Amino acid sequence: MEHFMEETQLERFQKKLEEEEKSRRTIEKYSRDLRAFLRYLGKPGIVDKTIVIRYKEKLLEHYAVSSVNSMLAAMNRFFKEQGWYDCVVKLVRMQREAFRRQEKELSREEYFRLVDAAEKKGKKRLSCLMQTLCSTGIRISELPFITVEAARRGSAVVRLKGKTRTVLLPTALCTGLLDYAMQNGICTGSIFVTRNGRPMDRSNILHEMKSLSRDAGVEKGRIFPHNLRHLFACTYYEMEKDISHLADLLGHSSINTTRIYTTWSGRKQAEKLEKLELLWMDEKKTA
Repeated sequence: MEHFMEETQLERFQKKLEEEEKSRRTIEKYSRDLRAFLRYLGKPGIVDKTIVIRYKEKLLEHYAVSSVNSMLAAMNRFFKEQGWYDCVVKLVRMQREAFRRQEKELSREEYFRLVDAAEKKGKKRLSCLMQTLCSTGIRISELPFITVEAARRGSAVVRLKGKTRTVLLPTALCTGLLDYAMQNGICTGSIFVTRNGRPMDRSNILHEMKSLSRDAGVEKGRIFPHNLRHLFACTYYEMEKDISHLADLLGHSSINTTRIYTTWSGRKQAEKLEKLELLWMDEKKTA
């Protein structure tokens, strides 16, 4: 069955997402993905299952599977909203990797070198920000909830996407945050703000962190704010082996999501395999 897709439908769909109180980032992503599909359709914007499958194949030629699935999810949501269930396509099946790629992993030592580099360059805000992300495991989108009041209380109440959770703040972190706030005249509200008092932008945080690469001796490919959340998750799980509690700390509604964060690095996996000592060849050498 053929359907016709146009800009006005996308505008109505965006308003629907706003009414559902979806995050600004989610709405922007959905809009971006759907407008890319609309450009692919051209005039007169005819949509059917064959065209969607063809577009899916085109995406796979240029993007990673995870990115393609994310785009398809946005399209499927739009199709269902329009009642075009015959256009909904299956996501690409992908096997979860047994370990994280070492080149993408940020080690504990590298994290401390980044913080040290920030301190030496006089970037106190960046130092406090990285330590907040890594010691609590929160997302960048949750940083605005790290307030002066939260630091005094020792816990932050995070309200996002219709969910509310409490994030505990380590004592030493609270002391550091309050010292930073006092030195910069921040008496109330969010601590990590720009000079204009606005929440810090994700891209700016990424740029600031990567600028520490040379001084810290850390490859830029390892430096991402989200890697600090990964480091928190891996460190906590290695110490406690409690994935259920970790899911609560990370704000996950599904433990399956948490499993991704606790995947061992390839290097550690290799070390564990070596310790199994299940090779006859090794036994023969030591005989």
